Amino acid sequence: MKSLAIFRSGIVALIAVLAPVQHAVAAPDEIQVYTEEMDEPGTFGLELHVNNALKGARQPAFEGNTPAHHLLQVTPEFSYGVTKTWEAGMYVPVALTPDGNLYQNGLRLRMKYIAPREEGERLFWGFNTEVGYSARRVSESYWGMELRPIIGYRSEDWLLAFNPILTMDLSNNVSRAPLFEPAAKVTRRVRDGLNAGFEYYGEYGPLHDLAPAGDRGHYLYGVIDAELAKDLDVNFGIGRGFVGATDTWVAKAIIALPFK
Repeated sequence: MKSLAIFRSGIVALIAVLAPVQHAVAAPDEIQVYTEEMDEPGTFGLELHVNNALKGARQPAFEGNTPAHHLLQVTPEFSYGVTKTWEAGMYVPVALTPDGNLYQNGLRLRMKYIAPREEGERLFWGFNTEVGYSARRVSESYWGMELRPIIGYRSEDWLLAFNPILTMDLSNNVSRAPLFEPAAKVTRRVRDGLNAGFEYYGEYGPLHDLAPAGDRGHYLYGVIDAELAKDLDVNFGIGRGFVGATDTWVAKAIIALPFK
């Protein structure tokens, strides 16, 4: 009960931080670098992804699009440990616009695999496959797919992870060319239960014809990973967009609460 009370307090505090302002493609509803972390077999997990473009795109990127500026996105991610190496997940993205309208923006399913490792082995690798439906408010394509390789290293003090992501639109009305969107994370232990570092997210355009350097979007986040209580972890970051990025400042959080 104490952990649940802390969790509720954390949700209220984070929403107060991320959604106080009232004034565009929206920032992704999930801003995360995948690592080797998995639910134990037979157990469920819940992560709440919360983000807000504090200074984002103000104009629609296409007809029907909701601009990102001050758009609050809260996405529950439900997961289940299938085996030691496989994990299933489901995203239910929801968005709150600055004028107070609440929208449900689709549904996505995923399967994550992490290769078996010997005890104490620091290198890890795997992949995540995701497919789902998105509302017109956030995507020109109603159906989409993501292929996310996962490569990394974790020691007692350091975490390094790299996700060379490919995203693909699947609807007939848009190009289905894979887009290259790399992501990376580097953090160092500050003390027990607290790591700090950086996350990077790129938007490089079609894989077969990458955008010129001046047109690519780059986002760099300063992040902390904190264990607030038993089975309650929080990732929090403030990101800055550079060069071709559509959003200038983005705040994001991931609150993980596994179910036993």
